[in-house]
Amino acid sequence: MPSASDQAERPPHWATLQEAGLSAGLWFLYGVYRCGGRWLYRVLLWPVAFYFTLTRGVARRASLEYLERVGVLRADAALPARWWHVTCHIERFADALLDKALVWTGALDLENTQMNIDPRFEAALAGGRGGVLVVAHCGNLEVLRALARGFPQLRLKILVHTRHAERFNRLLKRLNPASAVNLLQVTELDAASAAELSHRVALGEFVVIAADRVPVSGVASHTIAVPFLGRPAPLPIGPWVLAAALDCPVYWLSCLKFGGRYVVQSELLFERIEMPRAQRVAVLTRAMTVYAQRLEAACRAAPYAWFNFYPFWAASAAGNA
Repeated sequence: MPSASDQAERPPHWATLQEAGLSAGLWFLYGVYRCGGRWLYRVLLWPVAFYFTLTRGVARRASLEYLERVGVLRADAALPARWWHVTCHIERFADALLDKALVWTGALDLENTQMNIDPRFEAALAGGRGGVLVVAHCGNLEVLRALARGFPQLRLKILVHTRHAERFNRLLKRLNPASAVNLLQVTELDAASAAELSHRVALGEFVVIAADRVPVSGVASHTIAVPFLGRPAPLPIGPWVLAAALDCPVYWLSCLKFGGRYVVQSELLFERIEMPRAQRVAVLTRAMTVYAQRLEAACRAAPYAWFNFYPFWAASAAGNA
């Protein structure tokens, strides 16, 4: 059993972090947008973002480590530059929150969205064949969900853990009740859940799961460390064990914002994931390394768009302690 001192030194788990005031106060910020547009929203947002840079130590330190690893910030950068970049990171997060709200009210213009879709995904969709879509907390999943509504043949079942952001999700539901459709709240997948998802895939649906956060249980054996931005990082094995059990194609899917335009990218990663018991760790490591490479490319393309404000790499050190 870990000692009290070990527990005190252990980095906080992402699911235990309380909602930032940015989420809780989004009604005010949304009202600012309605009154003065995005320019006024951003003007008022900067001092708010800087306030959170000052007061949210965990988020600030996590952002600094990430921004250094992704190449935005030099390790020897002066303090003003370091705090400036963290403020930019938080501001971009808040801007993404606004887009999440706007997309469910129909106020976000998606006409110019660039769709870079793998032809094999299009063929599967046309043929009624389901699969797994692995995503990350990089970009805007709500925009992806809204775009999917324009394709009736694309049926999604999205696995989420949102109990740490209940107020923000209640806000989205008040703006549009459809924002809660097709979400499946999960903490840990059990056999019954896996069977239900297998049935849905067989019917041509796509299971969407984020694969860049350690399990809610925090159990080290449920992760494998793979190279990510220059250092081994713990990633959850659950999405890949599920994908192997579903015996279906696995696609990478992202939705990044460049300027005022979203770019959707899909790519077939694996036709199937076969996982013989004797090769389980090797198969998982290979699959997760491929995923980490796609996530790293996305982070380098849009470095302020990865919204993991907790000690990401430290979780690996804690798990190996």
